[in-house]
Amino acid sequence: MGRLDDKTLIVTGAASGIGRSCAERFLEEGANVVLGDLNEASGNTLAASLGARAAFEALNVTREADWERAVATALARFGHLDGVANVAGIALEGDDIEHCTERTWDRVIGVNLDGVFLGTKHGVAAMKEDRGGSIVNISSVDCLVSDPNGAAIAYTASKGGVRLLSKSAALHCARHGYGIRVNTIHPGYIDTPMMDLFDADAIDDVIRRHPLGRLGKPREIADAALYLQSDESRFVTGSEFVIDGGFTAL
Repeated sequence: MGRLDDKTLIVTGAASGIGRSCAERFLEEGANVVLGDLNEASGNTLAASLGARAAFEALNVTREADWERAVATALARFGHLDGVANVAGIALEGDDIEHCTERTWDRVIGVNLDGVFLGTKHGVAAMKEDRGGSIVNISSVDCLVSDPNGAAIAYTASKGGVRLLSKSAALHCARHGYGIRVNTIHPGYIDTPMMDLFDADAIDDVIRRHPLGRLGKPREIADAALYLQSDESRFVTGSEFVIDGGFTAL
């Protein structure tokens, strides 16, 4: 038996990086997964390769109508919804307090924070009258400690917002007896396409800041998300899981 047998989950940012690893890990453990992403070509190809328990849905996480459609797809295809993994996120160049433009700020906050708000909102609405469930929101170590070399103001603000939004939602669901848990994962720097923003020297510096001496792997974040989506974590809500190779211990 799998750890997620008979569960249906929506994963955003599922076409690459941590999102893809989450989707693959959930499927390995028996879940049905709706893969949400803006990259339709990669998303459809991935869904086809993963088999009948995977469905792709074009999803712009900043659009409420897209979320309504994704939830409807999960319910129509698999009959119920048991969890959401809000993984989709972006980082942009020029994101510091002196150079961040209003356009950059709005774009980063839109995807990283508004998208998590909408995913959490619609996940709660779909699950509260049914079997309850679990919402896992990806934040970052960058909202727990300052990075003197990065100092990405919009990114840091968005991930800090995810942290406290999730705690508020967790308390709301607990107080109303919905049976829905909400938790955050705070990765260190992970070997995903987002690292393409860094040149070789910057990547070397980032690696040095992790006492374990390497970047994290998407699968290592997916393993934590698997635990939080499983019944093994049924007494866990409003919590933060820091998976960072010792980054925040320095």
